[in-house]
Amino acid sequence: MTNPHESAPHDPAALHKRYRLERERRVRPDGAAQYRDADAEFGYYAADPYTEPAERAPLRDAVDVAVIGGGFGGILAGARLRQQGVERVRIVEKGGDFGGTWYWNRYPGVHCDIESHVYLPMLDETGYVPEWKYAPGEEIRRHAMRIARTFHLYEDALFSTGVTALTWDEAAETWIVATDRGDAFRATYVVTATGTLTDPKLPGIPGIEDFEGHTFHTSRWDYAYTGGTPRGGMTGLADKRVGIVGTGATGIQVIPMLAEDAAHLYVFQRTPSTVDVRANRRTTAGDVGADREGWARERRENYLRIVSGESADQDLVADAWTASAGLLEKLLPSFRRQGDREAFESAYEAADAAKMNELRSRVEDTVTDPETADKLKPWYRYACKRPTFSDLYYPAFNRGNVTLVDTADTHGIERVTAHGVVVDGTEYALDCLVFATGFNVGTSGIHSGKLPVHGRGGAQLLHTWARRGPRTLHGLTCNGFPNLMQMGPLQNASSVNFTHVLDEQAIHAAALVAAAEAEGACVEPPREAEDAWLATLAADAPDHEWFHAECTPGYYNREGRGRPNGPGGYPHGAVAFHRLLKEWRETSMGEALRPRTAPRV
Repeated sequence: MTNPHESAPHDPAALHKRYRLERERRVRPDGAAQYRDADAEFGYYAADPYTEPAERAPLRDAVDVAVIGGGFGGILAGARLRQQGVERVRIVEKGGDFGGTWYWNRYPGVHCDIESHVYLPMLDETGYVPEWKYAPGEEIRRHAMRIARTFHLYEDALFSTGVTALTWDEAAETWIVATDRGDAFRATYVVTATGTLTDPKLPGIPGIEDFEGHTFHTSRWDYAYTGGTPRGGMTGLADKRVGIVGTGATGIQVIPMLAEDAAHLYVFQRTPSTVDVRANRRTTAGDVGADREGWARERRENYLRIVSGESADQDLVADAWTASAGLLEKLLPSFRRQGDREAFESAYEAADAAKMNELRSRVEDTVTDPETADKLKPWYRYACKRPTFSDLYYPAFNRGNVTLVDTADTHGIERVTAHGVVVDGTEYALDCLVFATGFNVGTSGIHSGKLPVHGRGGAQLLHTWARRGPRTLHGLTCNGFPNLMQMGPLQNASSVNFTHVLDEQAIHAAALVAAAEAEGACVEPPREAEDAWLATLAADAPDHEWFHAECTPGYYNREGRGRPNGPGGYPHGAVAFHRLLKEWRETSMGEALRPRTAPRV
């Protein structure tokens, strides 16, 4: 049998064989079903540890626009609506304040892995210059609140409130918004911005409910137990044996902090991440040219062009993302049509192998124990999993109080007992078990089934889509569901800097509302427009099934099951998509408007 820890093969065929071997060690027959939701008997994992809900009476009033979600998507929608002159904007948010993912994620070491000067939106509009190249979570959360204050979004917001149903009232041509606080208010328009990183997920490990020690999810960090702050100092762990499950982006950041403060840390790893150089540092306004009007938009557009594989005169951000941009974006059809396909794919594979060998060498150069280093090496193509960045992660494994427990050969943790975790027949005794297992990506809000949406004629959105698949125009609007705009990655474009994509969607949604108000219309594209958009998505859709089928399991490929069938995102990247949206607003927006028949509420 091939030794899974042998030296890196240099021959492409041998490398692919190694990748397949490592994949098979990790693929599970239950796929995504290996996880369970943080609800029902596990609902306490999703409870809000930061804010006690305030008592209030249920609302029965009316607003112009209801925005579902108070993360950056919802905040940007509210801000762009304000810029269009919309007065009655109500944001409904499950958390106790604005911030979305950054409200929930307050674990030790939490930072953004995108440069803050391009990740944080509306820097030009708020006059803020981030303090760090890669901002800590608290700086990001406070900026979300800054935007909300600047555009007066607090005045009508509903916090600690979950929307339970959206129902279109045909006679009044308004939406009835029902919530878990007894509200049933009306909104002429609804914008859903429920995000992709909101609902924590747990591994479906047998016996997880039997553990008698302390346990929590990283998105609901229990500082009452650990002590300390996101900067560390967890004195409550000084005599504790701590286990952490998950070595994705969150685990990469929190593990060094736990290693510093716990008596002993056990890291339970199924698949190692790629961990590139972070090199974080403080920045000044002069470093980023913040003395120029429009500096942040210029920097953000420059970054998007580079990570989308388009040309730029210079690289303003110049980090590991932009240096590796080609490996993330060059599978787009626009690249695959350039020259001979076989030659292009050969060049791509060579570049990918060089990058991955570089990252595996970084492990060897940093981790002193050869066996541990071998287990930390990633064996898959670079674009198979979201890259991570840290200067502290690998050195943590040189500490005497840190043990790496590789679970690949047992396809994950076998079971949890009252006193610890069992892997390959060995029980690791623990006082505390932390789940860094992420979120149910893409299953929140109206696409999850947890928030039913009833449109014209009582049709339910997901039931309608179940017959023929999702049908939208630009991913934001759909026939049969008037005045409903959906923000997110469905059937539009994506990017590593998703806040930029969300801002472009917010601008588009606000423009649709403004046009509908000016024309006395409803926003509802005809079926013909949906058909044309789906044909556009399908015509040039890249054949990524082969790529994801060979990847190690993760949320990119539905835990090894490949990509979903049917049209996905816009195949030519975010820059081209944003250009298309702008041109459509200037020339064709009328096709998505139909006259109102009911008076305004």
